[in-house]
Amino acid sequence: MNTEAADRRAIAAAIETIESLGPLDAVAMDATAAHLDRLTKPPGSLGRLEELVISLAGITGRPNAPIGRRWIVVAAGDHGVAREGVSAYPPDVTAQMVANFIAGGAAINVLAAAAGASLVVVDVGVATQIPGTGRPRPDHGRGGRLLCERIADGTASMTLGPAMQRTDALRAVAVGLRIVADLRSDGGIDILGLGEMGIGNTTAASAVVATLTGAAVSRVTGTGTGIDDDRRAHKIAVIDHALAVNRPDPADPLGVLAAVGGFEIAALVGLMLGAAAVRIPVVLDGFITAAAALVAATLQPALAPRLIASHRSTEPGHALVLERLGLRPYLDLGMRLGEGSGAALLLGLVDSACRIRDEMATFESAAVSGPGDG
Repeated sequence: MNTEAADRRAIAAAIETIESLGPLDAVAMDATAAHLDRLTKPPGSLGRLEELVISLAGITGRPNAPIGRRWIVVAAGDHGVAREGVSAYPPDVTAQMVANFIAGGAAINVLAAAAGASLVVVDVGVATQIPGTGRPRPDHGRGGRLLCERIADGTASMTLGPAMQRTDALRAVAVGLRIVADLRSDGGIDILGLGEMGIGNTTAASAVVATLTGAAVSRVTGTGTGIDDDRRAHKIAVIDHALAVNRPDPADPLGVLAAVGGFEIAALVGLMLGAAAVRIPVVLDGFITAAAALVAATLQPALAPRLIASHRSTEPGHALVLERLGLRPYLDLGMRLGEGSGAALLLGLVDSACRIRDEMATFESAAVSGPGDG
């Protein structure tokens, strides 16, 4: 009980801190916008690259917000509902892919390395032993660091009752808060990208999103790992049944997490709350991270403007969630991988945007006539 009380206090403190920050820092944003307009280009001509650095200024409160210390955290957990045949892959793939992340052989390893980001993989609830743990693994030179924060060996099936106990949902959110604190003390962090891994987690995310938005399950449920139309229809039926069994209350986001969510989704909620509370920009990936963001923003609406949407996935519920959060994605590449892949790609755009901010000449320094000078 003492641990549960501490988790509740930590979550409440993060929520209150975000509230105390108020809106994005208008002074920093105006200073950045004014600086961009002094650069040797027509005002606003770099479009959303300019919007990106202005957003970073507003989130951090710094016109020249640094981005050098960058981390991508991939939260991993298994889902009991995967046993209902809602995915193209068996549940064992979660642990196998976590091993691949650690070894450096997955897409996120390649993309994180290209973006100059350090990778952390968090086992919040993987159901089976991660292959190769404690034994030498292939070394691709870009492996992720594994953190073992396992709450349980996967969730229960939401078709039979709650996916997890409320206390376990709280524990998983608190894991995310602690990771942010640890990264800050371990060399610091300027920007945080988020990803996930968990067979069955698009089913959980669809259930969460349908509950919190009131949208029909069929509207927010896609093909996930690449299932066919018949299995998608089965997936929708499974989610509808789970919602009928659990009857989650959209006014109780933590209760929704416990009823139909997942350990990794809950940890993502904590990562977002923890980062936003200390003015660290958070880059979302796809549908799963967006579902977590919807939970976090329901807990604390002031969080949403402090999030950056990297891309729009092909999952039909993703666009709806981004609209509800008031976020416009920067990329639309037809992706549906997860793992933080979109977040890693967005970090490349962040690099370009900040180099424009920091390295371009001004009209004055380049002796170029500016708008209105003629």
